[in-house]
Amino acid sequence: MAAPLHEPGLKQSHFKGVRLPALLLLPQLLILLFFFFIPAVRALMGAFLLSDPFGATVHFVWFDNFIALFHSESYRNSVRVTIVFTLAQNVITILIAGVLAFATDRVVRGQSVYKGVVLLPYAIAPAIAGVLWAFLFNPAVGPVAFFIKSLGFAWDPNLNGSDAMLLVVFAASWKHICYNYIFLLAGLLAIPGSLLEAAAVDGAGPIKRFFQISVPLLGPTIFFLTTMNFVYGFFETFAIIDAVTHGGPAGATNILVYKVYQDGFINLDLGSSAAQSVLLMTFALILTLVQFKHVERRVNYTI
Repeated sequence: MAAPLHEPGLKQSHFKGVRLPALLLLPQLLILLFFFFIPAVRALMGAFLLSDPFGATVHFVWFDNFIALFHSESYRNSVRVTIVFTLAQNVITILIAGVLAFATDRVVRGQSVYKGVVLLPYAIAPAIAGVLWAFLFNPAVGPVAFFIKSLGFAWDPNLNGSDAMLLVVFAASWKHICYNYIFLLAGLLAIPGSLLEAAAVDGAGPIKRFFQISVPLLGPTIFFLTTMNFVYGFFETFAIIDAVTHGGPAGATNILVYKVYQDGFINLDLGSSAAQSVLLMTFALILTLVQFKHVERRVNYTI
């Protein structure tokens, strides 16, 4: 006999009216309204306007701001820098986080300490992380910079664009490894132990089991992290760039989100900055849709 849909004695949570639910949702709705919807609408409106720095005169210029961006060499350079930076930090972050997650089961003693050390960077603010890396790799006073020079390598991120790009990529990756580590470790723990035991009985070593069994089963997790890492590279690395290189030298690390800030708040070109923010959001949406359309279909969600 089928069990009753609502068993007697079980309490159900419900609201008799709409006032209490609306009141509980109000703080989140206000945050979305004032920090997302209103700024998004203002940016979309400003992308079609040309105004002086003080907003005294405003002219509707249709798509002139977008056309000027597409003809701007500095903007095209910023797009190239963003692509290189985002791809590099995405690959490095997932690879290192995967190695650390794989090594978790190999740590016999002090596993909780190991996990705490790996997760520690997540508790550090991005600006503080940027200042820390800027100090360590400073060519004048940085201890890591002195060590690099002692090995016979030239190092100066203040003058060399390649050095600056390497520095911000590693800084951004280091800050985001812990986020990837959490999900990869959870994915590894969710893999049935019977599959790994059967492979071990067949003679497969730990590394072979990891690449031939664990990695394919981690496909959904890796796909999710890849998408989130692109979002992180596009939007959440502003503080690191600002603290480490300020977009320099000569625009070598001037990613799109930092260029929006430079043109809008430093150069006071509000129309161009608004148009750049709209394009940045459009690029992120297109990239996400492409990933879901062409990459997700290759992901296996079954065990």
